[in-house]
Amino acid sequence: MRDRTRALRRVLLAAVSLLLLVLGTASPASAHAALRATDPEDGTVLQRAPRTLTLTYTESVGLLTDSFRVYDPRNHRLRTGPADHAPGRADTVRVPLPARMAKGTYVVAWRVVSADSHPVSGALTFSVGERTVTTATAPGAAENATTTSLYNIARYLAYLAVALVLGAAVFVAYCRPPHRAALRPLFVFGTAALLVSTLALLLLRGPYEEGTAPAFTALGRTLTTRPGELLLLRLALVLAAVAGALVLRRRPVPRRAALTAGGVVAVALALTWSAAEHASAGIQVPLAIASTTLHLLAAASWLGGLAALLLTLRAAAVPPRVVTRFSRLALTSVTVLVVTGVYQSWRGLGSWQALTDTTYGRVLLAKLVAVGVLLGAAAWSRRWTGRLSEATEAAVPVPVPVAAGGPALPPEPPAPEPVRPVRHLRRSVLAEAAVGVVVLVLTTLLTSTLPGRAAEEAATAETGIPAASVTTVPFTVGENGRGKVQITFDPGRVGSNSVQAVVYGANGALAAVPELRITMTLPAQRLGPLDTGITDRGGYWATNSFDLPIPGTWTMKVTVRVSDLDQVTVSRRVRVAR
Repeated sequence: MRDRTRALRRVLLAAVSLLLLVLGTASPASAHAALRATDPEDGTVLQRAPRTLTLTYTESVGLLTDSFRVYDPRNHRLRTGPADHAPGRADTVRVPLPARMAKGTYVVAWRVVSADSHPVSGALTFSVGERTVTTATAPGAAENATTTSLYNIARYLAYLAVALVLGAAVFVAYCRPPHRAALRPLFVFGTAALLVSTLALLLLRGPYEEGTAPAFTALGRTLTTRPGELLLLRLALVLAAVAGALVLRRRPVPRRAALTAGGVVAVALALTWSAAEHASAGIQVPLAIASTTLHLLAAASWLGGLAALLLTLRAAAVPPRVVTRFSRLALTSVTVLVVTGVYQSWRGLGSWQALTDTTYGRVLLAKLVAVGVLLGAAAWSRRWTGRLSEATEAAVPVPVPVAAGGPALPPEPPAPEPVRPVRHLRRSVLAEAAVGVVVLVLTTLLTSTLPGRAAEEAATAETGIPAASVTTVPFTVGENGRGKVQITFDPGRVGSNSVQAVVYGANGALAAVPELRITMTLPAQRLGPLDTGITDRGGYWATNSFDLPIPGTWTMKVTVRVSDLDQVTVSRRVRVAR
């Protein structure tokens, strides 16, 4: 039995390591502020050169040292004035352009930091006088793979570490296990991992925002930003907690005072996450931060407590009251998680349709499935918890009084020890902990995914009228035929629309293709395919009038022919509003 438990622990450790590695090296999501509008608009042709470039985002953004780069048709970078925010508008940025700009297509590469601390980047084009083929690319949209991977690994490790430390602390304070020495490795590993991950996040924060290679030259600037200040506060809280724990070992203090101090540190530690993630931007920020803080504390109490219970069950004898108390703690944590999770889901999604139409919604669905499995494992653990209590009570010998006038009656033999319930409880708790790691990973993944509400806001102008629908469709034909098609439906709603399509090559430059066809189908109404009828306009494809008769989720099929023999058809879903 010991060999099986040891093997299961090794498998769990390997799974956690693999998840950290895979998720850390995954390509970053486009989080979290989204570009709402630009002036001039993306892909437009202007008769006169603009004097200022204006970009409006769905939330307030911070500027970097090199947030905006403008390239002329010959791929020469233009000298622009310093970028700044519009008066009273932290979500709007203005970039002064040169007084003289030649005819042709210009490329703008941008990179800013959203209000919830995540960098976002992208590119757009506009033309002066006429569209031209340009060799300009969008270097600002690239990420440094090494920096991004290290930063993501540190983020996941920090979430795992804080869950272990806080969960183990709550387990000791509330469940009061008799053998606390078995939990010491959990505290040591969790605290060390939290210190290392926080320090790594602090050092990598600057390069992560800039999209550059790992370097420590940006540390001074990082410490002046809100994410840097919160990371520094987290580091100070962990060091203070370690110092306090060392003092308590030498000079005990009243239990109530220790619990109060520990609670304050735990809440403050959780705030360093909630004040820097999704909750810090959008609607109802104070309520969102409070909800996220409670959500994190409840998740840590449950998942970290599971790890502590798993180590406690390794002891020769575990009092049933310890397991029973944890069962109550887990039930309370689940209740808090459900209430706060429902609120955060509503705040992040914005609509039921976003649950399936956005990446955020699909990750949330995966988390809900994992939580359902976790609740099933928890119910199984509660079942064996009850059996353990019954078996322990039955194992206590019942004293028998001496018979009157006769010899003493022998005591009843004790019932078998509750070995079987403990064995099954260990297995169910281990399974619960394994699923809990998956839930924790999915929770962390949600923090790096554009919320559904923000995605919908990005598609809506400030007046409430849907903005032009822009869809980018990548394609691959053969070995070398790679590129993407940027398709714009204006206004992107029911009725007459103008359609523009621009083809980009693998290097990001405008590309010419012999044929491009776009059709629209509405499967729910068995309507289509409707051919947009776009024609080559000399460098781009367009039609001035295409009718979308019914709102809904349409299937757009894009057929790109790059030669006489090579062509490909790619499908994308497009939402059409009224």
